[in-house]
Amino acid sequence: MLEIQNLTKRYGKFLALNDLNLHIDKGEIFGFVGPNGAGKTTTMRIVCGLLKASSGTVLIDGVNALLRPDDIKRKVGYVPDFFGVYDNLKVMEYMEFYGSMYGMEREEVCEISEGLLELVNLSDKREAFVDTLSRGMKQRLCVARALIHNPDLLVLDEPNSGLDPRARFEMKEVLKNLGTMGKTIIISSHILPELSEMCTSIGIMEHGQLIISGKVEEIMQKSAGTQPIRIKATVSGQGEEDGREYIATVLKEQPSVSKVSYTEDEILVSFTGSEQEAAKLLKTLVERDIAVSNFYREKEDLESLFLEITGGNQE
Repeated sequence: MLEIQNLTKRYGKFLALNDLNLHIDKGEIFGFVGPNGAGKTTTMRIVCGLLKASSGTVLIDGVNALLRPDDIKRKVGYVPDFFGVYDNLKVMEYMEFYGSMYGMEREEVCEISEGLLELVNLSDKREAFVDTLSRGMKQRLCVARALIHNPDLLVLDEPNSGLDPRARFEMKEVLKNLGTMGKTIIISSHILPELSEMCTSIGIMEHGQLIISGKVEEIMQKSAGTQPIRIKATVSGQGEEDGREYIATVLKEQPSVSKVSYTEDEILVSFTGSEQEAAKLLKTLVERDIAVSNFYREKEDLESLFLEITGGNQE
């Protein structure tokens, strides 16, 4: 559906995008992750024809978006990070206005709009003025507006920015429904747990380059084995300090243990082994007369992976 080849964007001496290559299949919900200035918004705006690239190729459904921008207008719907609405219009009038920009007849726009407003849960607001809507409602209205011409590709830049938890949940449900309808979606967000829940694939950017991309489960599998283990344990007949020292000595003997540290009531073990090796570690502790009351391996998630790859510079 989307093929980006050697995409580069310069602002004078500043290199915003550096030879970016990316492939997104039809029907994917692709999550763009990266710190401020990584190049996510620049990439999205080029894909949507709102910004000229310095060099490279962008193919949308086989059409070169950089050479034939007019041909891809009907293929792409765009929801910017700062959405624009017209406060003196009613919701249905707002939809009709945007439909007219695509040369659509009023009857067609009204029919399509009814379905879209139902999709984004705004059917009961069709006669309400836009300025009376909450921020979350306005954002969902912008998604409906971006779909008015039935684009194949929907691009959303930080759609959940500034929304309360309920509004974020509603937006997530809308996007998941669109995914089931076969729409290809690109979404950037700094709310990483939500991206991992609804995206089928992700790409992590930094300094204008794509650091890693692929299916969510495949990327998480690649990072598996780096999750720390939390342990609560004691040694019979030894005081707390001597017991901790003995446990630490046993742990450090294990090849998959790289570091041992302590919280107030837990031992935190940096562990790089597999699940089978973690089981062997637990067995070793018990065999060495260490009473283990809790042994828990933290689950890897998108947020910890992002922080690991980018060095903790989350936006």
